[in-house]
This record gives sequence, C-alpha cells and structure tokens, in this order.
Amino acid sequence: MTSMSRARVARRIAAGAAYGGGGIGLAGAAAVGVLLAEVQLAKRRVGIGTPPRVPNADGLYDGTGAVPGQPPLRLVMLGDSTAAGQGVHRAGQTPGALLASGLAAVAERPVELRTVAVPGARSDDLDRQVALVLADSARVPDICVIMVGANDVTHRMPPTRSVRHLSSAVRRLRTTGAEVVVGTCPDLGTIEPVQQPLRWLARRASRQLAAAQTIGVVAQGGRTVSLGDLLGPEFAANPRELFGPDNYHPSTEGYATAAMAVLPTVCAALGLWPAQEERPDVSRREGFLPVARAAAEAASEAGTEVTAAAPTGPRGPWALLKRRRRRRVPEREPEREPTSPPA
Repeated sequence: MTSMSRARVARRIAAGAAYGGGGIGLAGAAAVGVLLAEVQLAKRRVGIGTPPRVPNADGLYDGTGAVPGQPPLRLVMLGDSTAAGQGVHRAGQTPGALLASGLAAVAERPVELRTVAVPGARSDDLDRQVALVLADSARVPDICVIMVGANDVTHRMPPTRSVRHLSSAVRRLRTTGAEVVVGTCPDLGTIEPVQQPLRWLARRASRQLAAAQTIGVVAQGGRTVSLGDLLGPEFAANPRELFGPDNYHPSTEGYATAAMAVLPTVCAALGLWPAQEERPDVSRREGFLPVARAAAEAASEAGTEVTAAAPTGPRGPWALLKRRRRRRVPEREPEREPTSPPA
C-alpha cells in the first residue's frame, strides 16, 4: 500500500473514530476463510517457549548528577504487554525502566516510574488504566507513555473503536497537564512464525492502525513514535536475538531498541532536548506535512515522531515529522518501591 493510500485510509478511520462511525475493516471478510488455516498454525507456533513474566519495575530512578532535594519527574507506562515489558527477566530490562533511567540521566533529576499497563490489554482497557492514573490527584504524572494496538489487530477490534479509545485516553491525560507520547501499533508482520498471506495482511492492518492512531493522538495534543517495523530488519536478520523465548514479545535487545527510539521524544515533550534539535533537518527528510500524510509516512518508517504543528492548513491540520537520533539507555534497577501500591 502506498503512503498516499495509507493516508486516505487513516483519515477515514480517524474520522470514523471522531464522529462515532462504524468499523472500517482492516482486511476483507472474504479473506477470513482463506486465512483460518494460517491463523491456527500461527497460534500453535507463537508463544510455545518458556512462559514469560512481567517484572515489577516501579520505583525511583536517580539520574547522574541530580541536584539533591529536587522533586522527581513522574513517568507512567500505559498499554499492553509491550509497555509492561512482558518477556524479560529483570526489572531494569523493561521499557519503563529503560525510559526512566534515560530520562533521569537527561533531566539530571530523579524519575518515579509507575506502570499500569497489563499484558493482553486492548485500547478499550485504556479507560480503566487512565482512571487508575488520575485517581491520585496529588501525584499527577509529568509524562505518560502509551504502547497499544497489537491486541486490537489480533482480536479484530474495529479500528475506529480502537482509535476512539486511544484518543479519549490522550485527551483525559492531557487535560491534567501531562505530556503524552504514544508508541503506535507495532508491525505484526515481523512475527517470525506468521506465514504468507497472513504476514502481509498483518503488516497492512498494523500500519493502517498506526497511521490512524497518529492522527487521533496528534489531534488531542499528544506525540507519536512509530514502533512499526522498528525491529523489522533486526528481526529478519537476528530473530533469535531480538525475539523473546515465546517468539512473540521482544527480548531484552528488542525492548532496548524500542526505548532508544521513544526516549528522545519523551525528552522533547518535557522540553529537555536541545533547542537546535527541534528544528526540522532537511538532510534527515524532516519537515511539516498534512497530518494524514505525516502519519502514513511514520507508519512506513519506524522510529519516526509526529507532533502537531498547525491547527489548520490548505489540506487540514499539519504536523511536524521528525526522525530523531536514537540514544542508548542504560539498564538500571529501581532504587525503591513507589509510595503508592501498584495497580
């Protein structure tokens, strides 16, 4: 599917989500019967390794050179198993811990991490997760990172419904003053056991949803980072290294790669990135585009950030598309458990 075609589909999905339209299928119903055998085969082959667990990474992460007495930045992870870190063995290997460590180092102040993401969650669980986050008005987060969408595709949730729930979550969090960064739907076509034609349809559905997610998130004042095929080339070349033992969730290196892509956007959202880095770099093919086109391009190139630029333009809202330089983040365990009980 071309970038322009994906932009048109993404606009339709986002419009349906905004105005309460019905579901727009990501794959034709006629293809379902043909794919049943492939789906059953993939189910048997995915997830047959050692049952993964989710380490508790919640706690305080101290930054190098932090000024004593500074209040911590509050980082909250929402979404599904990717946000929770399912598949790794140590707390410091989860994406939340990696982001908290990296953010603490950049900000030179402590970061308090809280995780409400749960494995298996779909976008309709974000309402519950946001309620947990906002229940304590004295501890409003400074930054929220949401990773969601894969289970929406595998459970065939209508994309309009998926985007509607995500947009609502971003709006509620932004209303409190929290910054929001969304890692959009990953490319399910990179899962090794999935064969053609299911692999092609999974990739198409994933990218369509990711583009529509971007339009919805940007409209609510959030930023997105395309996880898409972020691990695609690495998965293809080193599937044993970058897939966890269940052949579905990323391994330690996989999560580290994702955290490297998301961290610069988290820092930029909090005003911690160098000012010169905020200007579009033509040599890196960055610039201002209609939001639907920016969303489609981001879905095709993982690690790409999209943020609102102008509310109106000749072709609707515009967005800034950036390809930020990735930064390696150190693995670090939490200093202590959070003062509030984990969700």
